[in-house]
Amino acid sequence: MDDKTITELEAAAFRRLLDHLRERTDVQNIDLMNLAGFCRNCLSNWYQEAAAEKGIDVDKPAAREVVYGMPYEAWKAKYQGEASDEQKAKFRESHPGH
Repeated sequence: MDDKTITELEAAAFRRLLDHLRERTDVQNIDLMNLAGFCRNCLSNWYQEAAAEKGIDVDKPAAREVVYGMPYEAWKAKYQGEASDEQKAKFRESHPGH
């Protein structure tokens, strides 16, 4: 496979992942962090870092909007619930120092 095709496939998979995460608003970021070690915010940070590597300035709110499909504050207000004590404990256990 040539590099262009690989990039197109990777981009398609990334878009599908974003669509999936946008549909699964019931899955909280803390759940993703506890189970997979990354969350929507991690994806937006990686997007921002990739842009910076190309000399493109994408600020944190813009990168998060790419991932969330809306401004982050709007997503939080609409979908983010309070983390349970169990979720917080699991996060502390799996991410010491956070």
